[in-house]
Amino acid sequence: MAAQAVSEAVLLDRRDGWARLTLNRPERLNAFNQQLHEALRAALDTVKREGLRAVVLTGAGRAFSAGQDLADPAFPTDEDANIGPILERWYNPLVLQLRALPMPVVAAVTGIAAGAGANLALACDVVVAGRNARFIQAFARLGLVPDAGGSWTLVHKLGEARAMGLALTGEPLSGEAAAEWGLIWRAVDDGDVLSVAEDLAARFARGPTRGYALTKRAIHAAAGNDLAQQLALEAELQQAAGRTVDYAEGVRAFLAKREPEFGGY
Repeated sequence: MAAQAVSEAVLLDRRDGWARLTLNRPERLNAFNQQLHEALRAALDTVKREGLRAVVLTGAGRAFSAGQDLADPAFPTDEDANIGPILERWYNPLVLQLRALPMPVVAAVTGIAAGAGANLALACDVVVAGRNARFIQAFARLGLVPDAGGSWTLVHKLGEARAMGLALTGEPLSGEAAAEWGLIWRAVDDGDVLSVAEDLAARFARGPTRGYALTKRAIHAAAGNDLAQQLALEAELQQAAGRTVDYAEGVRAFLAKREPEFGGY
């Protein structure tokens, strides 16, 4: 099926139970302006409303996203600029919306993922990157602080030492190194990124969708819970998972030694 434009800034390509969303400002390395923010949030609303069971998020051209478009007239760049409201209106809701989706979200990262673009990719559930992709916390080069969740994500995934080094130096981290450090799920040859990500999405779209959603809730909550709280949450979520049609199908398939046919219910 041909990709459909949510707007010119985001392409929505519906597949068999899943969708590919493509940031489509290649001439600006898919840097964010208001149009791209609005289009991506609308696209995420669409995939949730339509009950699609997995999402691939990628970028057109030679970058995933270079982060904020500093040439956007709406973005303040003068002395005494007030950037906080930009984060509160656009980036913070976008990251929270992305993480709250009830289906797996796979980021397919090739080329540059810089600043908020890097942190948007890292907010996805599974990140597949090219070995030569570059994750760059570019904020220090502008005298800014990591945003779009970067200061939280880096610490929780890498620990304070590596998070601090990446944030203060702004040095690029290759996709291969990001995988070795545990920042992302997997690094593959640059030309294979999209096919690997799409294979994952297709697999997720055939899987137990409600079980995935409950798993995401458990993983997201773990950073803020102590062990007793997490054990209690696991019991609560497992109770919900055990009442799904897919759980019953999974048990039947296991006992019959066949592949399960999950419906996402």
